[in-house]
Amino acid sequence: MTFHIRTISGLSLLGMVACSLSCTVVRDVRTDWHMYQGERLLKRESLDEALAEFELAAKINPHLALAHSKMGTIYRLRGEISLAIEAFVEAVRQNPLSFDDTLNLAQLYHFTQRLHDAIQAYLHAVELQPDSYSAQLNLGACYQQVGDLAQAAERFEAAIELDPENPNAYVNLGVALDAQGRHYEAIHAYKNALERDNRQPLVLVNLAQTYLNQGRLKMARQALQQAITIDSTLAAAHEAMGYCLFRMRQFDEAADSYTSALAYDWKLARAHAGLGSIYMLKYLDEQATDREQHRDRAIEHWHQSLEIDPDQPRIRHLLEKYAKPQDNPEALLDAPTGY
Repeated sequence: MTFHIRTISGLSLLGMVACSLSCTVVRDVRTDWHMYQGERLLKRESLDEALAEFELAAKINPHLALAHSKMGTIYRLRGEISLAIEAFVEAVRQNPLSFDDTLNLAQLYHFTQRLHDAIQAYLHAVELQPDSYSAQLNLGACYQQVGDLAQAAERFEAAIELDPENPNAYVNLGVALDAQGRHYEAIHAYKNALERDNRQPLVLVNLAQTYLNQGRLKMARQALQQAITIDSTLAAAHEAMGYCLFRMRQFDEAADSYTSALAYDWKLARAHAGLGSIYMLKYLDEQATDREQHRDRAIEHWHQSLEIDPDQPRIRHLLEKYAKPQDNPEALLDAPTGY
């Protein structure tokens, strides 16, 4: 009797093992089928149908990183960023060695301004692929945005080593160096970028602003003239030119540049601030005509500037001080700062 019972138990155990193996095979076949269908539909850009197939695959096998990755891709294409992040988080959790999923996750964190999360994800990405130019460059950009300029510069330099002919890393390096007060190194970086592509008006504006930080006004003006020659509609170049000419005390020309900047982009706080200062100087000139009109224009431009950017204590002070007639024009000469 005992032997008979044991035989039945053994047979039952064998049956359970056989069923388990059979179920696993069926499960794998079903998962593969849904993944195949999803890939086919994704290539046809049938996003909803493809997503449904990948969801079924993930439901059958929750540990299948590729299913979560494909779901993240579709959510990203559909602009459903929060769902895309959740999908890529799960994909990376299931396969921490996936560089593509890690980079996608980092980029989405970056896009949504979750900068500290983005930094961690980019760090993971560069651990997986230290030779990724994109990961190093974007990691540097994140560090720059959180104010860690030394780390930003280090990552931009790493990107330059990986692709010395790409101008983008030089530009970003120049910004990081200039923010640290390392003006000569910043100029060197900007010039390296321009050597690789000399038709970059925004880089010329950055270069000019670094010259302005050094007080090299003629060099700044020359760089800005080049930028405007390349793109005459670039509001930032006209605004910077206005500031440069203001510091050179060429007030009429500065007013023209600020006016051009506002014609291309009315929401430039510094252009309004600078133009307001110039009109106030004209008002304070007792030999000028239409003085009250100049005063009204100055006050209105300062109001416009503060509406766009309220965090301008200097302009607030000037508005309070010169809302009534004054006789101190020299105090205005340092007004439109911020470059």
